[in-house]
Amino acid sequence: MPRRHVRLVPAVAVDRAREVDTAVRSGLAALRDELGVPAAFPAAVLAEAQARAAAGPLPAERLDARDIPLLTIDPPGSMDLDQALHVERRGKGYLVRYAIADVGAWLEPGHPIDDEARRRVTTLYAPDGRTPLHPPQLSEGAASLLPGQEAPAALWEIELDDDGAPRRVDVRRALVRSTARLTYDEAQRAIDARSGLAAGDGPLALLRRVGELRVAAERERGGITLPMPEQEVELGPDGTWQLASRTTLPVEEWNAQISLLTGICAARLMLDARIGVLRTLPASHPKDVARLRRTALALGVAWPQGAQVGDVVGELDAADPRQAAVLTEATTLLRGAAYVAFDGERPEHPGHGAIASPYAHVTAPLRRLVDRFATQVCLAIAADEEPADWVRAALPTLPDLMTAGDRRASAYERGCLDLVEAALLAGREGEVFDGIVVDASDDGTSGVLQLADPVVHAKVAGTGLEAGTRQRVRLVSTDVATRSVRFEEA
Repeated sequence: MPRRHVRLVPAVAVDRAREVDTAVRSGLAALRDELGVPAAFPAAVLAEAQARAAAGPLPAERLDARDIPLLTIDPPGSMDLDQALHVERRGKGYLVRYAIADVGAWLEPGHPIDDEARRRVTTLYAPDGRTPLHPPQLSEGAASLLPGQEAPAALWEIELDDDGAPRRVDVRRALVRSTARLTYDEAQRAIDARSGLAAGDGPLALLRRVGELRVAAERERGGITLPMPEQEVELGPDGTWQLASRTTLPVEEWNAQISLLTGICAARLMLDARIGVLRTLPASHPKDVARLRRTALALGVAWPQGAQVGDVVGELDAADPRQAAVLTEATTLLRGAAYVAFDGERPEHPGHGAIASPYAHVTAPLRRLVDRFATQVCLAIAADEEPADWVRAALPTLPDLMTAGDRRASAYERGCLDLVEAALLAGREGEVFDGIVVDASDDGTSGVLQLADPVVHAKVAGTGLEAGTRQRVRLVSTDVATRSVRFEEA
């Protein structure tokens, strides 16, 4: 679906646009200082990256898989390509080949790049640019699975039966060469037209088939996927800041299912070998699910007796006020995510409640620290070897590192959105807007509002607020410095 861009400044004087731009940029700089977001890479890190990119990857035995016609599917302009895939028929089932950038082939433990990555933990995203986990010479260059470039990778081969269930899993160090780079829009258009790579049993056509099978398997397991639209901040081509609400395309979900499948297989490998690191999430408590069901029924949203929560929320439409309120409430079921490292004994609670299976992060090593170590563990297990000492030594440190890094990334993302909302709404105090109450206190005096135009989520005060209802609200105040806006019932 096309993006809906919300422009708040084109009709305003040029000076006002410049004022907003100055406020946003200075606010983003202040936010980075507040959260300790790293600035430029240290000189030693850049020097090591430059030398490593020139010298090539560290020596290792690798399968020559350059003949596999892998393809990547990413947002427009992406250069840090972690994943490349190919899907083909295998008897009555399917063979998924999933190449993941082998970051471990470019980093030496205890050297500057490795040390800096442990400090950064994850790539951070802001409207005015990215703060990458690894130097661009590697993450957007030598280590990236760019089309036509030979690169070391962890190549997963997952055989699926005709229902999409794994029946054989292997992962090996390989040398790969991606043949095509597609955006999500390009991939979706090809799939819809059944043309090019989506014709017949082409890899995109089979990606859709396998993706649909995996979605069905997730529902069968009791997994939960919330179809929430994405709220994005962009700098428009005319130099003005925009807020956009974007509904994800079907191909994004099918592509994500391949990543989830790989993470599930990785978790099983590590649990069987009794060493690794998992991403965990407590299962939803029955009383919380019951409360969500009561909320849905009270809002007039159908929830048949005995229906699984994933079946219900997976079909909701965020454009409907009542369903949007149920989706917002459903996020309370997905709290308590953590990382669990283990060596010798399996963890007591290895499951991921939203995926309804044990799960590990292994598919985004260019952008997330833990994936590099989990991948190295899986490669060693598949080769019937012991993980390297440097990998084993890092495992106990990863949960705390990742938790702190995820917390900073979440605060950064929310802070960016709050800042742009405040900057764009500044000067419009007193105006009345239409919105949807997606959450409300028991006494109806406070809630969370989703405006239709502009795309803003904000707190609102009132006297009889009800979740799932449309509401006229007045903008009371904005404060760019504290990144806050306040509405009240009109």
